[in-house]
Amino acid sequence: MTFATSGADASRAGPSADDPAVDEIEAAAYTLDTDTPEADGTLSWDRTTLVVVHARSGTTTGLGYTYGAPETAAYVRGHLAPVVTARSAWDVPGASEAMARSVRNDGRPGLVAGAISAVDIALWDLKARILGLPLTHLLGQARPHVPVYGSGGFTTYDAAQQDRQLRGWVEGQGIPRVKIKIGESWGSAERRDRDRIAEARASVGDATDLYVDANGAYTVKQAVRMASWLDDHAVTWFEEPVSSDDLEGLSRIRSTVAVDVAAGEYGYTLAYFGQMLRAGAVDCLQADATRCGGLTVWLRAAALAEAYGLDISGHCAPHVHAAAAAAVPNLRHLEWFHDHVRLESRWFDGTLDPKGGHITPGADGAPGHGLTLKTVDAEPYRTG
Repeated sequence: MTFATSGADASRAGPSADDPAVDEIEAAAYTLDTDTPEADGTLSWDRTTLVVVHARSGTTTGLGYTYGAPETAAYVRGHLAPVVTARSAWDVPGASEAMARSVRNDGRPGLVAGAISAVDIALWDLKARILGLPLTHLLGQARPHVPVYGSGGFTTYDAAQQDRQLRGWVEGQGIPRVKIKIGESWGSAERRDRDRIAEARASVGDATDLYVDANGAYTVKQAVRMASWLDDHAVTWFEEPVSSDDLEGLSRIRSTVAVDVAAGEYGYTLAYFGQMLRAGAVDCLQADATRCGGLTVWLRAAALAEAYGLDISGHCAPHVHAAAAAAVPNLRHLEWFHDHVRLESRWFDGTLDPKGGHITPGADGAPGHGLTLKTVDAEPYRTG
């Protein structure tokens, strides 16, 4: 399968005689059951799928990944690989633009955006490995350490499960900020939400930052009503109190409540982040490099947030974000999400340690982001 490019694009597509070329793009999906049934305010699940992309130039291979449907891997192989193959391995932004233009008729948001993101991440890793540099050195560092927060606290957890997880982060790993899910059953269980918030505060003590994530489950009035309870329990982060599609609603809540309002994890394009910021919808912009277009677009989103005087937070997939998070001056933190940490620790060599509440990407000097897939361990779980 081949795809035509415009004359202007074609003139930039191929490497010069001295440039390394992208020789091959491959993708595979692997699915792992969760350790217990999980849910948030608007969705329940019992498995997580990792889509891994390898980008090869000569004898050097870069790795990227996203989380999503197994069919994402087939889209990478069938559509994006021909777009990227034979381009210069140096020109990652050029490959990013070529991919974005090529998917116009397929619809970018969702699975397609995840596919683009995984390829982009693999290309950045490939470039750094060809140069023999940690990705932190290629992107540059604004900070040596990246603060993280423990994230889980699913609505399916009973009080004992929630307490055990929270104490594991705070007491076991020294992470001073944690988040739980609220908005159970599309906001229809407010009383239990309040009880779980109070229980979470009791678990972590007064010295730990406590965050909540409603995953868009509440109405505007519910979110405002709940905010007074959050204030009573010193909650400082209210994530997606209403749907991230409702920028006006987010803005109304933000202007009314004391707690910081955050959203953006479902931003699939830079233009969406611009709309969110112009609407005054958030106090901290979230962006997910495995959805928004990879590290190329994530770094642009960080710059856009900085122009509005706001911080950015990396959503999930912590090892993908680590080097880019270290590169931006307006980083607030990175999400140390239970499902992804569990899977990444199981299937990748080179994972990072959050002890003390931060990670230090690039510290071991390994080229790229330092991750390699444990193929023997992952292959029995291949689903695409």
